[in-house]
Amino acid sequence: MTSTPHHPDLRSQLEAMSTEAFRPELAEIDRMSTLDIARTMNGEDATVAAAVAARLPEIAAAVDAVAARMSRGGRLVYAGAGTAGRLGVLDASECPPTFNTEPGQVVGLIAGGPEAMVTSVEGAEDSAELARADLDALGLTADDTVVGVSASGRTPYAVGAVEHARALGALTVGLACNAGSALAVAAEHGIEVVTGPELITGSTRLKAGTAQKLVLNMFSTITMIRLGKTYGNLMVDVRASNEKLRARSRRIVALATGAGDEEIERALAATDGEVKHAVLALLADVDGPTAARLLEESDGHLRAALAAAKG
Repeated sequence: MTSTPHHPDLRSQLEAMSTEAFRPELAEIDRMSTLDIARTMNGEDATVAAAVAARLPEIAAAVDAVAARMSRGGRLVYAGAGTAGRLGVLDASECPPTFNTEPGQVVGLIAGGPEAMVTSVEGAEDSAELARADLDALGLTADDTVVGVSASGRTPYAVGAVEHARALGALTVGLACNAGSALAVAAEHGIEVVTGPELITGSTRLKAGTAQKLVLNMFSTITMIRLGKTYGNLMVDVRASNEKLRARSRRIVALATGAGDEEIERALAATDGEVKHAVLALLADVDGPTAARLLEESDGHLRAALAAAKG
C-alpha cells in the first residue's frame, strides 16, 4: 500500500483498530451453509447491545446536554461519512414526522452531500475542510450540538466537524466504535462503543453500523422525550401527513384520554388536528385556543400544561 502525504501511517492505524481486525476463525465463511452464516451473523449482532450498554452513562450525560441546548432553540447536527453519515441523515429525517420538529432542527450532514446517500463520493470523507464548510453553511451557534459519527473514530470529515464546532462554542459529541479514538478526544462528550472485529473484515456497516443506529435512536428519542415531545410513551407531537398517521393520531388521543370516537373527532377538529392540543382539550376540558395557550406557556410540555389547567 502506498503511503499518502496526509496519512503516512494509515495502514498501521487501521491494523491497530479493533473494527479492522482479521478473524482467522472466519476465513472460510464462504464455505459455510447459508443458514450457518446467518446464525454466525446473528450471534455477532447479539453482542452489540451489550457494547452500547457499557456506554449508557456517557450517552445519558450527552443527551442531557443536547436537550438543554435544544430547549433554548439549538439544533442537533449529525456529521459523518459513508454508513455513519447515512445513519445520521436517516435519524434526522425521521424527527419531523415522529416528533413534529421544525425543518432544520435536527440535521444530518454527510461527506459529499446528498449524492453520497446513494453513491460513494470519492475522497469526501478525507476532508476536514469540507466539514467546516458544511457547518459554516448552517451558521452554527453556541446553542447547537454537533455529533461526529465514525466507526474508526479517525475519519477526517467527522473529526474536522467536531473540532470546528467546538472552536465555535457549540456542544460536541464524538461517537466512535474504537477505543482511544481521535474523535472522542476532540469532542466534549466522547462515546466509544467498542463493537470489535467484523464478520467481514473492516465492513463497519455491520456491528459498528448497528451500534451507531442504536445510539442515534437514543439521542433523538430521549432528547425529544426531555423536550416534551411525548406524553408517557405516546407520540403526541406526531405529524399526521398521511392516512396511516391520521389513524395513529386518533388512536393516540384515545389511548391518552379514553375518549370515544365522536369526542376525539370533535377535539381534533377544534385543534386543527394537533394531537397534543386535542389530548389537553379533552383531559382538561378546555377549548382549542385555551389548549394552545396553555401548551405555549408550558413550552410544549403536556404534563405541565395539564397541571396549569387544573390549577
